Amino acid sequence: MKLFKGKAMKAALMTAALAVTPTVAFADANLASDDYVGISFWLISMALVASTAFFFIETQRVEGKWKTSLTVSGLVTLVAAVHYFYMRDVWVATGDTPTVYRYIDWLITVPLLMIEFYLILRAIANVSSGIFWRLTIGTLIMLIGGYAGEVGYMNVWLGFVIGMAGWFYILYEIFAGEAGKLSAEQAPDSVKSAFATMRWIVTIGWAIYPLGYFYGYLATGDPASAAASLNVIYNLADVLNKIAFGVIIWNVAVTETEAKA
Repeated sequence: MKLFKGKAMKAALMTAALAVTPTVAFADANLASDDYVGISFWLISMALVASTAFFFIETQRVEGKWKTSLTVSGLVTLVAAVHYFYMRDVWVATGDTPTVYRYIDWLITVPLLMIEFYLILRAIANVSSGIFWRLTIGTLIMLIGGYAGEVGYMNVWLGFVIGMAGWFYILYEIFAGEAGKLSAEQAPDSVKSAFATMRWIVTIGWAIYPLGYFYGYLATGDPASAAASLNVIYNLADVLNKIAFGVIIWNVAVTETEAKA
C-alpha cells in the first residue's frame, strides 16, 4: 500500500509538472513588470498546477467512491493549467485576447464541473442518468451561445441570450430540478453543505462570465478597449470556479471518509 501511494504521489507530481511544458509557443515573449493581465495569467497558471498535484495526491486519502470526484477535480485544474500557459503566451506576445483557447478550455472543464454534481450525488444515492445529460446539455448551450457571440458567428445580443438560457437551465436543475431535490432529500449533512456551496458558486461565481461578456461586448461597444479588464475578470473567476470548486469537493470527500474511519 505504501509503495502504491508513493507511486501515485510521483505520478501526480509528474502530471502537474507536465502542465508547465506547453509554454513554447511564444518562448521569445517577455512578461513586462507592468503587464498586470499577463501577471494574472501567470499566477492562476501556477495555482492551477499546484491544485492539480494536490487533488491527485489526495485521491489516496479518500474512500473509493469519492476518488472519481477528486480525480475529476484534478483533471479540471490540469486542463485549465495547460490552456492558461498558452493563453498567457498569446497575451504577452500579441496583446490580444485568447478567446479560442479560453473557450476550448471551458468546453472541456465546464462540463466536467457539471459532472461533479452528478458524481457527488451518485456517491450517496442511486442517481438517474437524466441529471448527467441535462447538466451537460445546459452547459453546451451556454458555451456555444457565448462563443458564437464573442467571435462574431452571430449577433452578440443573440449569443448572450442563448448563453444565459443555458446557464438558467443549469441553475434550475441544481436548485429545483431532480439534482436539487435529491440532494435535499437523501444527502447527509456534509454533502448537502457541499452541494449548496457548489450551487452558489455556479450562481454567483459563474455570473462573472456574463457580466464580463456584457461589459466587453455590449456595454462598451469596443471589445478591444475592454480586453485587459475582461481578461482579469475571467482569470479571477476561474480561481473561484475551478480551484475553490474542487476544494469543496475535496473537503466533503475527506469529511465523509473520516466519518466512516
